[in-house]
Amino acid sequence: MVVGIAEITTLILAVVVAYLLYKALKTATNLAINAVLGIVILIIAKFLLGIEIAITWLVILVCAIGGVVGALLVIALNYFGIAFV
Repeated sequence: MVVGIAEITTLILAVVVAYLLYKALKTATNLAINAVLGIVILIIAKFLLGIEIAITWLVILVCAIGGVVGALLVIALNYFGIAFV
């Protein structure tokens, strides 16, 4: 059997695209999980621990982008009275 250049090129291209999609989706999944955990930590801090954090779009955006670290930053800034009071 003779395999043509087009078939080999298509196979290589398919493997490269599959690998890149795997890496992108793996990264996106980790980012999404981190964002959800950040918002959950913020909700726990506000409602279960009784910390008076003003939940605004900015706070949600910081927690969604920063994840757990963003939520801890919002809590720390609120605790010291700097922001999100």
